Amino acid sequence: MQLAEISIKKLHKIGQEKAKILAKMGIKTIGDLLWHFPWRYDDLSEIKDISQLEENVLTTVRVKILSLKTLRSWKRKITITEVLASDGQDQLKAIWFGQKFVGQILKVGDEIFLSGRPSLKNNLWQFSSPAYDKVKVINIHSARLVPIYHASFDLSQKQLRFLISLALKHAPKITDPLPVEILNQEKYPYLHEALQAIHFPEEETDLISATKRLKFQELFYLQCKYQLAKKDYLQHESWPLIKQDKILKETIANLAFSLTSDQNKVLDEILLDLKQSKPMNRLVEGDVGSGKTIVAILAALNTIANQNKFQAVLMAPTEILAQQHWQTIQKILPKKYQATCALLTKDQHILADKPLEKNDLVKKIKTGSVQFIIGTHALIQDKVDFAKLALVIIDEQHRFGVRQRQALQQKSKFQVPHLLSLTATPIPRTLALTLYGDLDISIIKEKPQGRKDIKTILVPERKRQAAYQFIKEKITLGQQVFVICPLIDESDTLGYKSVTTEYKKLNEEIFPDLAIGLLHGKLKSEEKIKLMADFKANKFPILVATSVIEVGVDIPQATLMIIESAERFGLSQLHQFRGRIGRNSLSSYCLLFTSNSSHLEKERLKAMTQTNNGFELAELDLNLRGSGEIFGTKQSGLMQLKIATLKDTEEIKKAQIWAKKIIQEEKYQTNKPLQKLLKNLKTEMHLE
Repeated sequence: MQLAEISIKKLHKIGQEKAKILAKMGIKTIGDLLWHFPWRYDDLSEIKDISQLEENVLTTVRVKILSLKTLRSWKRKITITEVLASDGQDQLKAIWFGQKFVGQILKVGDEIFLSGRPSLKNNLWQFSSPAYDKVKVINIHSARLVPIYHASFDLSQKQLRFLISLALKHAPKITDPLPVEILNQEKYPYLHEALQAIHFPEEETDLISATKRLKFQELFYLQCKYQLAKKDYLQHESWPLIKQDKILKETIANLAFSLTSDQNKVLDEILLDLKQSKPMNRLVEGDVGSGKTIVAILAALNTIANQNKFQAVLMAPTEILAQQHWQTIQKILPKKYQATCALLTKDQHILADKPLEKNDLVKKIKTGSVQFIIGTHALIQDKVDFAKLALVIIDEQHRFGVRQRQALQQKSKFQVPHLLSLTATPIPRTLALTLYGDLDISIIKEKPQGRKDIKTILVPERKRQAAYQFIKEKITLGQQVFVICPLIDESDTLGYKSVTTEYKKLNEEIFPDLAIGLLHGKLKSEEKIKLMADFKANKFPILVATSVIEVGVDIPQATLMIIESAERFGLSQLHQFRGRIGRNSLSSYCLLFTSNSSHLEKERLKAMTQTNNGFELAELDLNLRGSGEIFGTKQSGLMQLKIATLKDTEEIKKAQIWAKKIIQEEKYQTNKPLQKLLKNLKTEMHLE
């Protein structure tokens, strides 16, 4: 039986209560305990004399117990153990409160290590509840690099270290999952050695080596999953789509703008993929306003046009975004193809420019008379079937789960459709490699011609009235304003601004003579769509909104954005908000207000004022706040990382190289333990 399957209760001295506490921490098996890694270490390896002690400085001393007494405090009703000890030159006192077992373990004459923060009282150094170890036994609590774990209030560090030391006795029984070739070439320790060293390192070099090996193992598993998924995907056949040069050139020539060199390059990469009989699996990553949507629409046009006559779908995460894509397509596609385009969401079922009953539209999609379908989650409902689905486009792809993406791909009954994913969230290269190891990646960095950089200003509260005056001036010029707040309703405990409170204040006190809109996630879909349509038509100049406007909303006349409680958002999310303005040739401004006066928050937000480059901000966000802040949602796969992080560039690269090698090269096909590992990873992959 694997250690991952052996209950923690099998360990010596684990009672029902301790097992319950561990279970709440997510530790149910011996394997879970071994993989509960320290989050830091206290260096108690330097042994000092009592004469070298300093007030409140973490220190270890080696002493001999001269006297020991245990008494019960009548006032606090707890056991107190007092020890008087000497290092041969000087004496000190150690006191433990409420730990009656100390007096049972320690005896007069014992040589012990004590670790703690001493204080000088009545000319005698004193330790309060220090960590201790007997000198003659293997010490795990003092006189070494001591591991510190995330633990429950009901479970002490000492208890947890003791349990892990017991679990480590089982570690040599674990079969090392990594091939010897990897261990030798990368100079990694064996697994049981790495586990021993990560928990109780003898030297710092051992800890570094163990950490690298365990990080690599996690990332290697993740990359193997991606490579297995890619291999599986490429085993299927897809529709080879001929490049429709004539209609593409005509459509591009009729655009109101010229494609950037990045857009042309990415379109060529997509069209080359579409010509293959193997399914495309490509991610187009571009900064806000870089023009990913037009590239995707042209790829869809190539799919439905003339000789090809296949079907394409574009799935967006919100009805507002689906509606906007629909309007864009009506402007870009030649009229001949607009007639075969449909919008399918929960509340909207439109073919060309005519509303239809949902069932009627679904029937037309099934027969193939509708070729390009734009929609939301409604596209993956059971009753929606396609005749010849050749291209699936997923916008803001990180907003959809693995199962949702797979459900749409599986709608094609005969061949696997090509998959094109879009994301407006700039992702650092290392993060992209980790998150999307099974995708080919295209990047659009250039902005369309005529766009100006948005000027971002961190505004002190004392200048708020001046900011409101600036807004009035812009509105008199016919320009529009977004006001973003982190909450729908006010929260006294958080102190963050809410849209309802801010809307009321702006409407009644600041701009009583102006019409103001209010947009948040609790509104019905039709209300949101109408509100955005009215704002786009400039029927009112100010829109107060939550993060519901984060992606895709395109209001050309919006040149000013105010973000309240800006510290509440990650840099990448702030950059997404900022991307809602500056979509014309006018100068645009983003004003950041913060309810947090801390120096660190202001320094972080200053980065927004110094660059308009989303990739730079994403890199900074990754370093400051972690990957979750870039996406605002947890990614499948990343949840399994216990020790590796997305900053481990070197190990990520190694893991990807080895994963490709092991899955592609024949010599590894006969390695039974390795093939068993890949089989298990493949099972996990399909269960996610």
